[in-house]
Amino acid sequence: MRHLYGTLLGVILLVGCSAQPTTPNYPSGKTWMAGEEPSRDRNPASASIEGAIDARMLRYPDISDRHIVFVYAGDIWIAPRAGGDARRLTTAKGEEAFPRFSPDGNEIAFTGNYDGNEDAYIMPITGGIPRRLTYHPAEDRVNDWTPDGRSVLIASARDGGIEKGTQLYSISTQGGLAEKLPVPYGAFGTIAPGGSILAYVPITNDFRTWKRYRGGNTSDIWIFNLEKLTSRVLVRENANSSQPMWHGDSLYFVSDRDDNKRNNIWRCDVASGSFTQVTKFETMDVRFPAIGGDSIVFECGGKLNILDLKTSKYEEVSIRVLTDHITLKPRIENVSKLAGDVDVSPSAKRFVVAARGDIFSMPKEHGVTLNLTQTSGIAERTPAISPDGKTVAYFTDRTGEYELALRPLEGRGEERILTKLGPGFRYYPQWSPDSKKIVFIDQIMQVWVHDVEAGTTTKVDQCLSKYEGELRAFEVSWSADSRWFAYATEATNTYEAIFIYDTAENKLRQVTSAYYNDSSPAFDPDGKYLYYISKREFGRPLYSDIDHTWVYTNMRRIIAVPLRDDVPSPIAPRNDSELDKKKSEGDGESEGDGADEKESRMREASTNSDLQRRERPRRPDAAEETEGKAEEEEDTPVKRKPPKPVEIAFDDFERRGVVLPPEVNNYSALKAVSGKVLYIKQSTAGYSDDDEESKARSAIVYYDLKAREEKTVFEGARGFDIAADGKHILVFNRKNHVLIKLQPNAKAEHILDFKNLEAMVDPRAEWRQIFNDAWRIERDYFYDPGLHGVDWPEMKRRYEPLLDACVTRWDVNYVLGEMLSELNAGHVYRGGGDFEEEPRRATGMLGCDFAIVNGHVQIKRIVETAPWDAGTRSPLSEQGANVKAGDYLLAVNGISLDVTKEPWAAFAGLAGETVMLTVNSQPSFDGARDVLVTTLASEGRLRYLEGVERNRKKVELASGGRIGYVHVPDTGTGGQGQLVRQFQSQTYKDAVVVDERFNSGGQIPDRFIEYLKRPTINYWGTRTGRIWKTPYSGAGDIPMAMLINGPSGSGGDAFPLYFRMEKLGPLIGTTTWGGLIGITGNPDLVDSGFVTAPTFGIFDTEGKWIVENEGVAPDIEVLDDPAKRLNGGDPQLEKAIEHLLAELEKNPPKRPAKPEYPDRSGR
Repeated sequence: MRHLYGTLLGVILLVGCSAQPTTPNYPSGKTWMAGEEPSRDRNPASASIEGAIDARMLRYPDISDRHIVFVYAGDIWIAPRAGGDARRLTTAKGEEAFPRFSPDGNEIAFTGNYDGNEDAYIMPITGGIPRRLTYHPAEDRVNDWTPDGRSVLIASARDGGIEKGTQLYSISTQGGLAEKLPVPYGAFGTIAPGGSILAYVPITNDFRTWKRYRGGNTSDIWIFNLEKLTSRVLVRENANSSQPMWHGDSLYFVSDRDDNKRNNIWRCDVASGSFTQVTKFETMDVRFPAIGGDSIVFECGGKLNILDLKTSKYEEVSIRVLTDHITLKPRIENVSKLAGDVDVSPSAKRFVVAARGDIFSMPKEHGVTLNLTQTSGIAERTPAISPDGKTVAYFTDRTGEYELALRPLEGRGEERILTKLGPGFRYYPQWSPDSKKIVFIDQIMQVWVHDVEAGTTTKVDQCLSKYEGELRAFEVSWSADSRWFAYATEATNTYEAIFIYDTAENKLRQVTSAYYNDSSPAFDPDGKYLYYISKREFGRPLYSDIDHTWVYTNMRRIIAVPLRDDVPSPIAPRNDSELDKKKSEGDGESEGDGADEKESRMREASTNSDLQRRERPRRPDAAEETEGKAEEEEDTPVKRKPPKPVEIAFDDFERRGVVLPPEVNNYSALKAVSGKVLYIKQSTAGYSDDDEESKARSAIVYYDLKAREEKTVFEGARGFDIAADGKHILVFNRKNHVLIKLQPNAKAEHILDFKNLEAMVDPRAEWRQIFNDAWRIERDYFYDPGLHGVDWPEMKRRYEPLLDACVTRWDVNYVLGEMLSELNAGHVYRGGGDFEEEPRRATGMLGCDFAIVNGHVQIKRIVETAPWDAGTRSPLSEQGANVKAGDYLLAVNGISLDVTKEPWAAFAGLAGETVMLTVNSQPSFDGARDVLVTTLASEGRLRYLEGVERNRKKVELASGGRIGYVHVPDTGTGGQGQLVRQFQSQTYKDAVVVDERFNSGGQIPDRFIEYLKRPTINYWGTRTGRIWKTPYSGAGDIPMAMLINGPSGSGGDAFPLYFRMEKLGPLIGTTTWGGLIGITGNPDLVDSGFVTAPTFGIFDTEGKWIVENEGVAPDIEVLDDPAKRLNGGDPQLEKAIEHLLAELEKNPPKRPAKPEYPDRSGR
């Protein structure tokens, strides 16, 4: 959808490393699933046992003296240490992960989702009911057991504020409250046998799809003494090291530090600091090793290996599983949730829709729904019905590449593949009115026209710049005689212009000059005019409320161009006359064109039968009730007359254009019918173009050329298509596909219901198609056609065999991740798909920290934001709550708290709900009081703002109020808002710390830099009152310093890069992530999964690629030493304060006083 995709920074996304989940493939609360597999049949009596197989795709293993435990098919299995038959221990929906044996080998701790959240559980190795340990709504990832076997180590983002990522906690095996370890953040950790030395990885890349990564966020291993509270970095170099495992005085870990840059197992002698490589895999990577006794078990290429630490030799272990493999069984699936592209038939009696790689024909109300293609394992996309109603055109990958194909709409007849274009992705077929030609565009912006009868495919153009959303939105308008088609694309000055192609002469002409930005051309079906939208009104700027900045919105006008010199202006002056009436009666023709009304309808509809592809939404979530009763459908047969030839005079084409009367506004999706111009009017006032409120205000409107007035057709539309009968419109609104009449104030005649869309899904066939699509997407969309020098066909050959071992969609994502990682690129992600998930239960939050004191739950601390952050408060801080730190929480909704469970257990399912808290200053019900509060669904913003205010106060105190502090969490609209919100009230400061640590990216932040660097040009003085400056805001003439670190990436790389280029101040901290190739979108996978292909990369003014896989290095390096972070320390921030105070000492700020008033008396 161009309007949705194309304006999200032109869909330029620089989503940084912190935006990606540091989680394995099991669901992490993101709304990725669009369809759900049927629950697995766990009853052996009813299962069709297939027999024991030698299993692969064994994940997250651990080893004890007697057993191996691992995850297979999303569940935990246990097998003898030497291999052999495995038995299943868990059967929960969702994927379990990281099973870890207790020190005595009798229990297993793991991360599972039994109750709608990823939490830590314990169960015996003999089976039984898992016992839940954690209840916080953040994902709790099991790391290890403490050496005494009394507690389990977990990583969780439960206390995250400014620092995005996880922290390390220990929780007793008897339950209670998890206790945070004294390190600022951590992803994987393990405690040495003595119980006092923690080896841990602060930030991990284990779940990233980026092999051979060498940017600033490479993972290190630190040693922290839990008794002495001292720290040192043990493994730190430009490589990735993770998964520490103690064995005596040695620390084993996995690292890609060798010349081959493959993950292998290494050993470090902790005393000497020497390193030894233990395994030497060259084509596959070691994943998630775990130690037990004198052995390490690890996965590599989907198989398990055991490393003998005494001999340093390893061998593959054979595991057999006994299962029915029900996840692989072909099944009938309702695919309504995956309904995507929709087209309407000429009579609006039927629709075609693409869903899960099949094309369906469905009735408006009565009749059968037909699966026209029925091809699990083959993807069909973008169906379009021919104007004569006989044929469906679409793209299919049946041949191994996406080619244009036809098949009868009624379902009888064979598919006919029309093209042999080979590699590439193609978008929406657009029929000519005579159903003889089809126009489409491909992923490299080539415009093609296919002649169905001649069997020829002709290249028309190659556009200069179109992102995925614009490719999906690309549409042409055909002339009624099917000779000409018009479209808009970028001219050499970066503005769009209107182009017309002549299919008779195979000639393309640019017909507007691109002096203004022109788009959305539409031929008049009567052959008189070409209409288009033009951004040309600059007289209504929208001014900022805080400075003199302005932008232009709502600047579009509608232009009508007479196609020939003999065609009058559509808004020419009129003079009523009796002669006009008599002429009309004598000729029997309607005013203006003399065309039969039914013929006109057919011509106009044929011209405008393409969907408004500015918004090609996925199937809406739910239907809303719509008032009004659908009228009885008219279906009068229309006898077609051949359209008159359309003649176009190209000389002075643009000069003949006139501006139609509709006032300047934000128009889109222009289409034409006889005597009317239809468009979407969506007035904006400072909202981003993807804002839901703004979309809700949009409406389909037409301008009647005869009546010379606007009429609203339908409110709340995001897109529309006109059926070929000229009577109906298919509307896409926020939640539905709605069929309406083309008339003023139309009511919903019918809401499309996709409930009968069913397809046969063969998982293995579908997974292979998904794998091929993922491989092709990178081949065809990756910004570097050479794919960073990687032998991409070889990668396909290497990883495709692993599909045979996949038994779940999680396995498929793992394989995709392994293959995509070989590109050695940032912003290459994969995710989503048809998973089996446990329904989630949102936990209510109070915005506080708890403690267990003498067997009672105490409110240890209430999270407090700045006094002015009235919109973000802990429920306990709200006026009238009267709850204080140190009070005891005794009951929730009248139920006493169970101190053997984390306090959040009492708030399961209560997010955003009003709850009754029983509190007291003493751990007793005597004298207790009941307090009503409304819980938070998340504490993220609350804890973030608390962190910002804590740092601001620290800077203010340390500098005597002279230095300001601003934190920028990302470079999207949220970070943009924080930058302005925090900085605007500190413009009077003598210096500023700009903290962009953990910046997760977003848009290209050139405007961020422009905002900061504005130097003072002059001052203004008045008779009384304060002096002010121009520009009012800006820090370009005061000292600044920027804090950076490894998790700052993408837009968070560009921000410090530009900061340095503009010489705004030093960069302090550690090197940034190093991911400055960005994404603009690409096709989805058929089961709602996705992969991303970076489509643009950064190079400097000297023509050199920069930053990617390197990062932006600091001018002053300061490690984030965990020991120095104790008791509120922040060595990087402290260094910035020190630097700026020294700068102010050397160069005190110079602000002139108001001068003496001039004497202009003339004396």
